[in-house]
Amino acid sequence: MFASRAFRPAQSFARHARTYASEAPKSGGSSTLLYGGIAAAAAGGGYYYATRSPQAAAGLPTTKVSNAPSAPASKTFTGGDQGFIPLTLSEIIDINHNTKKFRFKLDSEDSVSGLNVASALVTKFKGPEMEKPVIRPYTPTSDEEERGYLDFIIKKYPNGAMSEHIHDMKAGDTLEMKGPIPKYKWEANKHDEIALLAGGTGITPVYQLARAIFKNPEDKTKVTLIYGNLTETDILLRKEFDDIEKQFPDRFRALYVLDTPPEGWQQGKGHITKELLKTTIPGPNEGNVKVFVCGPPGLYKAISGAKKSPADQGELDGYLKELGFSKEQVYKF
Repeated sequence: MFASRAFRPAQSFARHARTYASEAPKSGGSSTLLYGGIAAAAAGGGYYYATRSPQAAAGLPTTKVSNAPSAPASKTFTGGDQGFIPLTLSEIIDINHNTKKFRFKLDSEDSVSGLNVASALVTKFKGPEMEKPVIRPYTPTSDEEERGYLDFIIKKYPNGAMSEHIHDMKAGDTLEMKGPIPKYKWEANKHDEIALLAGGTGITPVYQLARAIFKNPEDKTKVTLIYGNLTETDILLRKEFDDIEKQFPDRFRALYVLDTPPEGWQQGKGHITKELLKTTIPGPNEGNVKVFVCGPPGLYKAISGAKKSPADQGELDGYLKELGFSKEQVYKF
């Protein structure tokens, strides 16, 4: 059944086929596949990424699956009434003009974060002129089993109190964090197939999920990623996703949709649309499927409807409802 879905090169994609490759590509990753046939389906969507464009992955080291010692690792974050913990910033890597990778030391070199999949941390900062502290959630991009550190990729937003504060930090400064904040509890083979629909900085939670699936040899879940951005340089974690696609061509495909594509771009052009989703992701009646959505408010409005609150998914709306998905088949990060 699955062979009739997902991504083909452009000549097949133009016929709205959705198929995974039967063998690894000989060279290149997602960027070597031809997606010209989907340009019309992607164009003319109803939302933009201008207010929350993502971080680029240029120069970002590939996330490694740790070869951790056999001894159990202590967990830095244990949840409950633990409270906020100050972590020290140890390294800053520039990614683009407004995005950086920040590495924070855990409480010991042998500690792991304590996060599970899928979960996040909340950060807290109170400036001298602030009446109340600023609290913002972030999903680390480092593996949950890595010892001694946490990595975050954070874009600086104009008038964004937390992002501006983090970008102003220097090595040796500390930032208070708390967690883990549970999201969607993943178990191997919980669903036969999933679709990850992301825009802008919303890529980090779905990357956490994809990484966990493909590092687990027992998990056979098939994954389709549709990721929308303003420009090619805005694509976050592209190398990591390309590496997954090379290693698991029969189970993973990534499609990048750009609002302003460069000349010669052969993947998605415009915005994520209903027609694009119809031709690329598993349908609501095609077995045990789940769709995950994360991105700026406009993406939620167009694709799934907004969450009512962090604890309330709200009603399903948008393209996914129009395509026949049920509320239970969709999760909004």
